[in-house]
Amino acid sequence: MGVALEQAHLAASLGEVPVGAVVVVSGEVVAAAHNLRESTADPSAHAEVLALRAAGQVLGTWRLSEATLYVTLEPCAMCAGACVSARLGRLVYGAVDPKAGAVGSLYNLAADPRLNHEVPWVAGVRGPECAEVLEAFFAQRR
Repeated sequence: MGVALEQAHLAASLGEVPVGAVVVVSGEVVAAAHNLRESTADPSAHAEVLALRAAGQVLGTWRLSEATLYVTLEPCAMCAGACVSARLGRLVYGAVDPKAGAVGSLYNLAADPRLNHEVPWVAGVRGPECAEVLEAFFAQRR
């Protein structure tokens, strides 16, 4: 989660919403990313999606069943769907997102038995620290 937090700080320095994500396989970071929606004018350029894409390229497969995704904020519906589609092995997130979270808050797409894959997940890892990065960013914007 420390590397994901570094990515979140990098995003903030670029004027992006500070969310960072890291894909780890067998204890090794294979991909790291942060939000780039503003920089790329791409609505899908969320940290999670970018990290999953990069991991797929590095690993040579879209099936990420051996991977863990660490992300500083609870994934939205798009990102939770990407985790399910990637057959992600595990998801770990920091701050809860009561307004858009789709892995426990508003929805739980990661554990919906109607979908073709369920992603085991853990919430709240370094949660207060992850939330503080977001709170500070938005406080500056107000």
